[in-house]
This record gives sequence, C-alpha cells and structure tokens, in this order.
Amino acid sequence: MNCFGKCVSVLLLLAVGSTMTLAQPVQLGAGAYQASPKGRDPAAPAAPHRTPAMLAQAAPTNQWYSALIFAPQPEVLFAHPLTVKAGSAGFEFSLPSKQVVPTERRDVEIHYPHKDPLVISPLAFEPERAKLARASDWAIDIAMARGADQLLATVGHGSPYVYFQVSRGDLRLRLPAASERVAISDARVLALRVKGTTYALFGPSGVRWESVSPTEWIARLPEGKGYLSAAPLPDDKPETMALFTRHAYAFVQDTRVAWAVHADTGRVQTTFSATTRAMEGAEQSTLLGLYPHHWHNNASVTGKLGPAYDSLRGPIRLLPANQFTVASTYQGFVPYWPAVAESPRSAELQELMKTDKRNARRMMLELGNGSYWQGKGLQRITKLLDVVEQQGDLEGRDQLLKLLKTRIESWFSGKDNKTYFAYDKGLGTVLAYPEEYFSIEQMNDHHFHYGYWIRAMADIALRDPAWASKAQWGGMVDLLIADIATAERGRSDFPFLRNFDPYEGHSWASGIGLGPYGNNQESSSEAINAWAGLIMWGEITGNLQLRELGQYLYTTEIEAINHYWFDIHRLVFPPEYKNVETSMLFGGKYAHNTWWIDEPRQIKGINLLPITTSSTYLGRDPDYVKRSLATLKPETEVFASRGKRADPPDIWQDIFAKYMGLADPALGLQQWERWGSFELGDTRSHALHWLLSLNQMGPPDLSVTANTTFYSVFRRADGRKTYLAYNAGKAPLSVRFSDGKTLQVAPGALARMN
Repeated sequence: MNCFGKCVSVLLLLAVGSTMTLAQPVQLGAGAYQASPKGRDPAAPAAPHRTPAMLAQAAPTNQWYSALIFAPQPEVLFAHPLTVKAGSAGFEFSLPSKQVVPTERRDVEIHYPHKDPLVISPLAFEPERAKLARASDWAIDIAMARGADQLLATVGHGSPYVYFQVSRGDLRLRLPAASERVAISDARVLALRVKGTTYALFGPSGVRWESVSPTEWIARLPEGKGYLSAAPLPDDKPETMALFTRHAYAFVQDTRVAWAVHADTGRVQTTFSATTRAMEGAEQSTLLGLYPHHWHNNASVTGKLGPAYDSLRGPIRLLPANQFTVASTYQGFVPYWPAVAESPRSAELQELMKTDKRNARRMMLELGNGSYWQGKGLQRITKLLDVVEQQGDLEGRDQLLKLLKTRIESWFSGKDNKTYFAYDKGLGTVLAYPEEYFSIEQMNDHHFHYGYWIRAMADIALRDPAWASKAQWGGMVDLLIADIATAERGRSDFPFLRNFDPYEGHSWASGIGLGPYGNNQESSSEAINAWAGLIMWGEITGNLQLRELGQYLYTTEIEAINHYWFDIHRLVFPPEYKNVETSMLFGGKYAHNTWWIDEPRQIKGINLLPITTSSTYLGRDPDYVKRSLATLKPETEVFASRGKRADPPDIWQDIFAKYMGLADPALGLQQWERWGSFELGDTRSHALHWLLSLNQMGPPDLSVTANTTFYSVFRRADGRKTYLAYNAGKAPLSVRFSDGKTLQVAPGALARMN
C-alpha cells in the first residue's frame, strides 16, 4: 500500500470511529468532512445482502453484481456470456441471445435479456435470500443458505461455467422446456439440448442423473462430493464437449488483475490471473472468456483461442488457461496547451477572454448546486484559467485562481450546512451534499462528480502546490480519490476500484445496478476525465503508484470505449444496429439515448464532453470522427419529424466543432460559431483557443509516444510535427520521443518544439 492509501485509511478508521457518535467534522489538513449527514440530509442506502465476512468490508457498489447486495428482490446479473439470477426458486443461469428492439427514435436497441433459464436448487433445504459471500476482481461467490446448510454458486465475467457447491444432499435441475438428451460417453456429464442450446452439467465421479420429468432432473451426489459445474456450449461439436469436460472440474477460487506501466515506452501491461481448485482429476486450468478488447490485436493469445460465444460485447473467445496478458499504450496528454501565436483571430480570442473573466463567477455554477455541477463549474474555470495564463494575462489568471480557491475552500472546510462532504461508514463511501442525480440514494456517478474536482484541484496545484498540499486542502482530494479508485482489496473504508470493472475494462455509473438489464454507464468521456485527474494528481504530488493507477484506468477505458461505445474496429455492433455509437451501455443492452432526453445532439455529445487536453484519444480514428458527426443532420431530421426540436437548435455546437478539430482542424474552426450555443462545462475562450491551437499544430499524432507522463504530439498536413511536454518535477527533464526527437523541459514548465 502506498502512503496515500495508508494515510487516508488510518484517518478514516481512527478519526471516523472516534467521532461518529458526536458527529464532529473530521479534519484533513485545512479541510474537513462530516462523520454523518447534517440535519435531515439523506444517508447512503443499505446493502444488507452480504455475508458477515463481506459486511466487514466496504460495500462493492458500482459493479456488475452490485444489485445482488442492494435489491429488495433478486435481480439479473450479466456476467457475459451468461446471465444469472439467484431467485426464490433456485439459482438461474442462461445463455442470452440477441434481440433487435425498434424504438420510437426510428432506430433500434440491441438487447440480450435473461430468458429461459435453467434452475439449480438443493433438495435437502430451501435457501433464504441470496447473499454476496465473496468478490474477487471479476468473479463472485453467491451464498444461498439456511442455517448451516448452503448452496454456493461461483460466477464470473467471461466464464462459461457456473460452479456449485452444496453442503449436503442432492441438486435439482429445472428446465424451461422439454429437452433432448445428448449422448455422452462420460457418465459424469449430463448434456441436454434445450430450445436450440446445448447445456452440459459436470458432476463428480459416482453421480447419478435421474430424470423426473421432461423438464426436471436430479443429480444424486455421492457422499462428500457436493459439487457440480454447468455451462451452455457455444456449439455442438464433439471437440467442444471434450474441451469443456476437461476443464469443468477446475473450480475458480480467485481472480486478480495486475497492471504495470513502463514509463520509458508508455506500455501498459495488464495481467489477468485466475486461481483454481481441481475438484477431481489433474487439470488445473479453466476456460477464460476473452472480450474483444482482450483478444483484438493481442499476439500473446494468437493461435491459442478456442470456440467463441456471441454476446452483447461481441465475440467472447475461450482461452484454456489461468492467465493472460493484454498490452496497450498510454498516449499521454499535457495539462494545457501553449499560447496561440499571432492569428487573424487573436483579437477575437482576447475579447472572449475578457467577457469570460467577467462572467466567471456566474459560469462556475450554471445549473444545480451539488457536487456534479459545482465540480463541472470548477473545471470549466480552470480551463479558462489555462487560456488566460498562456495568453499572457497573469493578473486575470490570479483573479480566477482566487475565485476558484474561495469556492473550493467553502466546500472543503466542512463549515457550510448545505454544501459539504461526509463519510458513510456503513457502505464505506464519501457522500457529497446536496445530492445530485441520485449520487447518494443510488450511489451514482461518483467518478463523474469527483473527477471534476480532482482535475480542477490538480490544475490549481500546478500553480500553487503549497495551497494544494496535504497540510492545506490536498487531503480532501486524496479522500475523493480513495472513494472512486482505492487500489487495495478488502479494506473496510473503501472498496477496490469502486467504479471500475477490471475485466470489462470500463467503469459503471450506477451504484446499485438495479433493473432488468443490469448496471450501466452513459458518459464514458467523463470517466476518462476522472482518470486523467488521477494521473495529474499523482504526477504533481509525486505519488507514482497513483499516477500509474491513473494511467492504467485511462488507457484501459479508452480501449473499451473504442470497442463498446464507438466500435471503431467493427467487431461489436451487429448489422441491424445502424447508429455509429452507443451512448448508454448496460450489462444486457445498449441504446442510442440519454437518461434525460432523446435529442440526437446530446445523445452524441454526452460521450465527448468535457473536451480537454486529455481528450486527444477521441481523434484516434479521424474517419470515424467525420462519420460520426455526419449522422447529426439525418438524426436531427428524424427527431424533428416526431414533432420535437433541440433547444437551442445548435445545442453543444462547440463540442462538435472541437471534436471535428481532432480530425480536420480547419473544418472544426469553420463550423464553430462564436455566438452559438456552448456546453456549460466549457467557455467560448477555451473552445476558440482549442481550435486555433489545432489549426496551428495539426491534429494529434497518436503514433508517437514518449518516456514521460505529460506529452502530446501533433502533425500538420505537410508532415511537420509539434511536440509538447510538461515537467511537473523540480529538476530539468529530458524527454525522448519514440520517433527519435528529444525535448528539454525546465521544472514546472511546458515546452514546445516544432
């Protein structure tokens, strides 16, 4: 554990515990958080459906299985390729198939619903409500018990198996329809074809399979061998059955992800490891189901992959192994871009800066007064500050800094009765008051909300490290980071990587994950903003473990976005899905919509904003950018034909101009309207500075990497490149780029080379 983790953990375990009854503020340097909500402010929800061992740990909210611990009634969990549900009739599992669902938007959604499950239940006892008994990095144990009797089911991302262990007695299998038994020479295996899918159940040696009816079987288990695994097969080939039988008795006990960032090359290496127990036989390896972002362009698994499942995330391909590695590249960003040199629009930029500085206080809080809109407003002004500072207005920069600090101190001091942070010991979480978007009631969006605060504080720390130190206001930043991205497992104060799903490679926004289609995330770009904030805070404060965690999260989520939100490799979306992106990703469906409106501009923009210097990843595929933006006109025409209109009609035009700028800077600048609509997380000054910068430097060149954290490379149409690097350290830095260029960077400075 790094010092960051130790400090926050000790403060919470000691300070919170000693002050909870008195509800006194808990000091973190100059800042403070509350040990309980003030007055009648709401508390966090209860998560009662956990075993005593899990109740001793912080609750794993915002995961694919979180509904298990919160829901009053059992909910479906989407493990991919399986769906499972621990219901009153027993443990359900199924292999979902694609459904194309037309919408009123005249497009379609793609659903993979839980349907026609097989149900396993014990004969000797009737279990009570299922509970979470264990959670490793991508697998869970679900306990269905009554007193000392227990049925334990293990299920995980990518696993084709459900592993069952029963304390005593036999197991009943109920089918959704009459089945056809498939002849298998191995007496341990029961293979049934049900509604076109072949399911195999793998019992222990000595098991007797007893047919009760066309839709019911009983596994008579030998004494002392209360175990069984089950799996739907991806095909009916004999070699597939042999493969599944060979690995069926290696029960998964633990799963763990490990990441390493190689600073010299930007290589991010992620290793996935499963620990198994051979229930019988010598085979120790399981079948791991690799998602597209695991196997695509991954030479380490080429030639080793077996059959594949169709799934909502595209083909899940099976690897007979307990470990595999994925390598990707951290492609860098700088905290801000340098001044725009003399331009025909320099005077216009100066005028906008003057107007935005005058309106900065109002723009800091346009809508709502909770942690989302306040955090968004703070980052909005720090991005304005970047422009003002780089364009040489140091007096204006200092005015904006003072404004930002005053607002942050008001929140972080804990003295305000309406706007403050509190720690909830029951779940192990930081709560922000007042509540916005069910961030307390449903534990939603903490990485979105707190990501804005972390990024804004990092921007201020670049200019005033003493003010942002732990002794002053930085301790509160560490607290927010611990809430969304604690890297240690099993702690009682915060869960491991609250919002991030290590196996799917992206975040989840819903804290409790209720509903027939599981957990979900909408704004993938706001998740990226949070991880960029972690990188900045770690680099600025010298916390290298935190920086590397941020780089892992940032790089991995970008890969997931390109597969599952944008499908730039064209491996995921089926031909029936005509939209170029999904805007809402669920465990069991994806949709081209938002939570608040089905207007096309906002549907597209929610996965782009906020566009900052850490958004260059959006320009990885310029053709995709142009193809995506080309859909706005026809989609808006369909929207209008339904009697609806965007308000204003050009809503978020600045976001789309900046997005186009990553592919075609001249066209992006041409499309930007100075007095047009602008998204309330940005300013006109920042948008124009962004576009003018790209017009001078060219779009990002993501093929070039560097041996440092803060860097960017741009390439003009004539082939000339611009190299940027920032040095957050206290000694001179020599930056080496992968194309052979070098750049010397002074401490605390941004350097540029053309």
